[in-house]
Amino acid sequence: MTDTPTQLFIGGAWADAADGATMPVDDPATGEILCHVADAGPKDAKLAEEAAVQAQQEWGRTAPRVRSEILRRAYEIVIGRTDELAHLMTSEMGKPLAEARGEVAYAAEFFRWFSEEAVRVDGGYGTLPDGRNRMLLSRRPVGPCLLITPWNFPLAMGARKIGPAVAAGCTMVLKPAPQTPLSSLALAAILKEAGLPDGVLNVVTTSRAGEVCEPLLRGGRIRKLSFTGSTAVGRLLLAQSADAVVRTSMELGGNAPFVVFEDADLDKAVDGAMVAKMRNMGEACTAANRFFVHRSVAREFGRRLAERMGALVVGPGTRDGVDVGPLIDRTGRAKVEALVADAVERGARVLVGGRTPAGPGCFYPPTVLADVSPESRLMGTEIFGPVAAILTFDDEDEVVRRANDTPWGLVGYVFTEGLDRALRVSERLEVGMVGLNTGLVSNPAAPFGGVKQSGLGREGGRVGIDEFLEHQYLAIPVS
Repeated sequence: MTDTPTQLFIGGAWADAADGATMPVDDPATGEILCHVADAGPKDAKLAEEAAVQAQQEWGRTAPRVRSEILRRAYEIVIGRTDELAHLMTSEMGKPLAEARGEVAYAAEFFRWFSEEAVRVDGGYGTLPDGRNRMLLSRRPVGPCLLITPWNFPLAMGARKIGPAVAAGCTMVLKPAPQTPLSSLALAAILKEAGLPDGVLNVVTTSRAGEVCEPLLRGGRIRKLSFTGSTAVGRLLLAQSADAVVRTSMELGGNAPFVVFEDADLDKAVDGAMVAKMRNMGEACTAANRFFVHRSVAREFGRRLAERMGALVVGPGTRDGVDVGPLIDRTGRAKVEALVADAVERGARVLVGGRTPAGPGCFYPPTVLADVSPESRLMGTEIFGPVAAILTFDDEDEVVRRANDTPWGLVGYVFTEGLDRALRVSERLEVGMVGLNTGLVSNPAAPFGGVKQSGLGREGGRVGIDEFLEHQYLAIPVS
């Protein structure tokens, strides 16, 4: 912890908050304070904005190859510091070290992917249909951006936003979640080391998000907002962005259905369920939330899943052999406890787990519930914990209707051995992504995002850089 920055990063320099305020960073495995970091206020936010605005013109003119090479160097630095970054992430967020190492690799891959996309930003040229004008199309950076990242994937979500912004030639103000600021500060230090010019990336850690972000969104100089977080906060930020017509992209909540048909390979289905449910202790917007299992295989699926979930080792993420770390904080754990209690009161059977362990930390055991009532509260909200809720169905039309009966539409999972059914059901699901016989959809080379109240726009893939670019059209008379 001693080498991790704890100050704000503004204009290429580390600085305390203007009013000297700090905020604690807790270890969710013990409840103890790891350190204190600067707690930015509105004045600090304006300084960060000013630094981004001042750097934008020159940075936007920087050669694509220069931007590409900075990202490539950042990729190599991140990979070279995998263990250091994984320990840092585990300390502030709780996920087991093995999973944290996987996130480091995932985060680094965004830098490598967008280092390659930086040199592929193109335009177009042609004659308009009336023959009077030639058309020249160019793509240019949208301008200074506000990036707001969540606590559940603190390194990867930062890299997923910073990577395309750098590649496109945009400057940034990054506001990480107050629970996990250290990973973002570490990223800032790495990008500075990789040669990113001063003012291009500015990081303001704060517990006063409203005071910091709202003036930036309403002020007219921030031209792009990229947010990952809850739908409720997303709606608020959209309203704040309206005054200055700030361009927005949002990756919001999810309520992912996990559908197991009667012809599914149950070994594949259980393997997929373990990934889709237990990645990051279930604290993921892509986590399987509602398990719809065909009545003919529901008992066997539940038995196998409970056996696998019950075998997972719960404990501090830094300890060898641990599979499941703590939830982010006591508020998050209390939510999971309340959702499970409500489901049980409505008739759900606990196949494994379901009881909060004694002792320090924010731990909750992997839990499988069977015979869950559709009226249970956990059917209509993100669980954000290691709880699998199983419901049964009898036919395809029924399960598609129930799977789509939600305001969210981020991801769905479908398990079947029938090709026609696989394609048909996947096309009918109202989601932005489908895991077909797999529990993992996230990949830097694929467009990530949802429909309905799960968000706007896409991150990653070939389209990820488009969120940070504008088109300009030049009409040139044909002489």
